[in-house]
Amino acid sequence: MLGKDPETEFDVTVKAGRFGPYIQLGEQKDYAEDEKPKRAGIPKNITPADVDLELALKLLSLPREIGKHPEGGLPITAGIGRFGPFVKHDKTYASLEAGDEVFTIGLNRAVTLIAEKIAKGPSGRRFGSNPGRPLGDHPTLGAVAVKDGRYGAYVTAGGINATIPSDKDKDQITLAEAIALIDERAAKGGGKAPKAKKAKKESKAASKAQPKAEKAAETDAAPKPAKKAAVKKAAAKPKSDAVSKARAPVAAAAKTSAAKPAATSKASAKKSAGKARG
Repeated sequence: MLGKDPETEFDVTVKAGRFGPYIQLGEQKDYAEDEKPKRAGIPKNITPADVDLELALKLLSLPREIGKHPEGGLPITAGIGRFGPFVKHDKTYASLEAGDEVFTIGLNRAVTLIAEKIAKGPSGRRFGSNPGRPLGDHPTLGAVAVKDGRYGAYVTAGGINATIPSDKDKDQITLAEAIALIDERAAKGGGKAPKAKKAKKESKAASKAQPKAEKAAETDAAPKPAKKAAVKKAAAKPKSDAVSKARAPVAAAAKTSAAKPAATSKASAKKSAGKARG
């Protein structure tokens, strides 16, 4: 325990936590059920034994508001986070070189650090692309911002990018000028051509695929020709019937009637021979 906070009369203590030592103001009993005690991390360059009540109260006062940003009007705050002391404006964080600067840094210095951080862009792009410097809203395309690109500074809105002319300063360009550049670029088809080209390719591919599908459907619907073996078999049926009829057994009456004339002629021949001998 380091002492008591003169404003709240809560105890100020140093505790050991999962992520290292920290300072806590009061205990859970001093707060509402859905509220947690206020805590502050101890900078890595300071040992818990060197923390006194005055320093602890300073750490508990963080984050502190330094002032309003001159351009956007949003507050700039200073605090100590997981990676050390920092200043913050909107979604931009800039690290502080000296640990004790978090209690003394002024507005001008903080604005400079924020601007340098935006110019460098996010480290390794861990938190997404650089949002740029906001200028305002386009009448139809949404937010307008100034960004630094590979080929120089440009303004962007609604996916349309327009390069800032070399005779204009990116830090001095106004919202009206940015809108004019974006509208001029949009009139030339900037930002929309890739999508139209992609749609044209998909339409062309679909038109090519349609005749193939129709041809396949016609093939499936048309009757398939009979196999050659079946055709030959069908053609051979009449011949087979003729052969079977020719080979049918002759009736007994037909055979008998055909043999009788031969027997009569033999008897006549024998009778004639006997008369001649007599």
